Amino acid sequence: MKINLKSGIDKLVFGMKEKDVKALYGEPNRVFKDDEDNTIYLYDDKKLRLTFYADEDVKLGYIIATHPDLELFGGKVIGQNWDTLRASLNSTAISSFEIENFDSEDHFFNEANWIIFRVEFNEVIRVEIGAAINNKDEFEWKF
Repeated sequence: MKINLKSGIDKLVFGMKEKDVKALYGEPNRVFKDDEDNTIYLYDDKKLRLTFYADEDVKLGYIIATHPDLELFGGKVIGQNWDTLRASLNSTAISSFEIENFDSEDHFFNEANWIIFRVEFNEVIRVEIGAAINNKDEFEWKF
């Protein structure tokens, strides 16, 4: 499963509607609404959580992934040592981060690519990627 910066993961593209995602992956294992009335799909086998934004015509706008086969720039991400992965990212489009700490987790956010690496015990445990937002504060849908 390849991370496509600013576009999505694998065959998922930001801006897809629910029917488009179902055409690719079938029915999700679980569907629910969050506090903002966004629709959330969970795909157990793909270890994906997909958020369709209610206020953006129910388009796919955010993906959380924990699949062990998740790749970025040809290398695995989940389970990797953060220090090693971060050093390898220094020569890529993802070289600077805002850092937040939550209990035992550190979150490394790169705003230019709307990607968050969630790290615990210096190991990447989760990646979150969102649709890019332009300088007019609008989403840049890719689908």
